[in-house]
Amino acid sequence: MPFIEQNFAEPKPEMMPAVRVRGLRTQFGAQVIHDNLDLTINRGEVFGLVGGSGTGKSVLVRTIIGLLRPAAGQIEVFGQNTQANSAAAQALRRQWGIMFQDGALFSSLTVSENIDVPLKEHTRLRAADRRAIIALKLQLAGLDPSAGAKYPAELSGGMRKRAGLARALALDPKIVFLDEPTAGLDPIGAAHFDQLVLDLQAALGLTVVMITHDLDSLYTACNRIGVILKKQLIAGTIAEISARPDPWINDYFNGPRGRAAAFAGAA
Repeated sequence: MPFIEQNFAEPKPEMMPAVRVRGLRTQFGAQVIHDNLDLTINRGEVFGLVGGSGTGKSVLVRTIIGLLRPAAGQIEVFGQNTQANSAAAQALRRQWGIMFQDGALFSSLTVSENIDVPLKEHTRLRAADRRAIIALKLQLAGLDPSAGAKYPAELSGGMRKRAGLARALALDPKIVFLDEPTAGLDPIGAAHFDQLVLDLQAALGLTVVMITHDLDSLYTACNRIGVILKKQLIAGTIAEISARPDPWINDYFNGPRGRAAAFAGAA
């Protein structure tokens, strides 16, 4: 049978995954954190990232967004190489927002001034237009307008996280990375934050990547999860992951807390 050459069209940008990682290796000196790690995150999903202490969850996210350079591998966000030194890679950085643990707000700036930082850095908007955007982001994050004039030290832990989220949303990102968003919150505050994430994802069409140890958050908010094990990552639904015959997975998902979270999620 003669060979017939076929021309395959490039996938449309909207069909590409939000994040695609292939063959990732990260290390600090001789210490290897990830080795041949693969990851795909679909557009519009809430993806939970879990793993034991020291498995490199935050390292993985910081590598994806270009704060750390991998020893090997390819990383793409919306089809663009995040490690490239190009105008396209620079523009790509405006398409994501990051909420670091506990908000990571500038202590010497008010909440409004914190939200204004990325607006000043990446746009040429007039001050009046930036103030309107800041007011909207405070509202989206579930904060009272009066919170804008306060300093981070004047806020509760939950309010600081919401302020960090408002800053992450400043540039209308397509994807948001959240680092331990419910850590340190009481169960009611954590549940409210999970619902806020779901509401924002639905309203804005966001892709959300959430580093968390909170089993309730995984069951409540996440479409799929990724578990870092033995320097690599396995991904799937909670049902798929929890059925795997691995000691850490069994202890994490099928222990007393895991069973309680599963029961609450099913209720």
